[in-house]
Amino acid sequence: MKNLSEIINQTFPDKTIVIVGDLVADQFLRGTIARVSREAPVFILRHDETETFAGGAANAATNVASLQGKAVLIGVVGKDPNGGALLEKLAASNVNCDFVIASEKLTTTTKVRVLAGQHYAPRQQVIRIDYENQQTIDAETLEQLKANLTEAARKADALIISDYNYGVANREIAAIAKKIAAEKQIPLLVDSRFSLRDFQNATTATPNQEEVEQILGKDFTQIDCAALCGKLGYEALLVTRGNKGMVLIEKDKTPFHLEAIGSKEPVDVTGAGDTVIATYALGLACSLSFAESANLANHAGGIVVMKKGTASVSAEELIASLSKTAVIEQKAQTL
Repeated sequence: MKNLSEIINQTFPDKTIVIVGDLVADQFLRGTIARVSREAPVFILRHDETETFAGGAANAATNVASLQGKAVLIGVVGKDPNGGALLEKLAASNVNCDFVIASEKLTTTTKVRVLAGQHYAPRQQVIRIDYENQQTIDAETLEQLKANLTEAARKADALIISDYNYGVANREIAAIAKKIAAEKQIPLLVDSRFSLRDFQNATTATPNQEEVEQILGKDFTQIDCAALCGKLGYEALLVTRGNKGMVLIEKDKTPFHLEAIGSKEPVDVTGAGDTVIATYALGLACSLSFAESANLANHAGGIVVMKKGTASVSAEELIASLSKTAVIEQKAQTL
């Protein structure tokens, strides 16, 4: 049995994970409700503060860095205030942004979550406003992204494709990533919001229940998942199911179910999938098995959904969660 805590402490920091995909600025606008407008039957929200966090592929990179791995990010932001704020947040989180392109032709995709409440009361999300980049990535920028991926991946121990359907994680980028992964014999992981079938022949993927339902229908079975895994040419498929845990499908193996870690009532699931794939990738980069890596990812996901907003997991938190579960299992065996 491998000492997972030792691997997290000693081996994670030596691993370089390259993440290529769609970068999103996750903003949280907090305000105080004091009165009702005279213009319409709506509350007036007095703005208190706006914080910017890393979303999408940028959040996966932040989680790699928070687990002490070396995170190298590839993507595009606009030369605008939201892009600048996102890059500042990433730099403060120790993410290598040398291969991120700041383009005047594009705007930074931004998701604004408005959190409102009265004085001294908890803030609750009342609406989300998405500012999506509407411009197609031009040929020059795409060529630069390809060159950046090739250069950044020279020292990679694992590659992540993070597809939020904003244009960076396209088939050309995927083809380069697959070629690099095959040549270097490193794992290639895919997280695709809508187009999992466009990223065939990777090592593994981490779709959630809804994403699998888009392909297989609502009543899919583990047998269906195993067939999908084979059809897509993956070695494994890790399906995340919220408070129902995860199911790991491996070729020629019985599906493996992982119970959800911690509370069955999450505080906030924002970005949990990014945490899962970041942890999963680090495990595979350390030569852990799919099951061992999925176990780490399951713990990380259970931790992050108990935090508000777009959050990440630290190495210390992950080790503490593993230790707590080991103690509980040991006590159960003695009863």
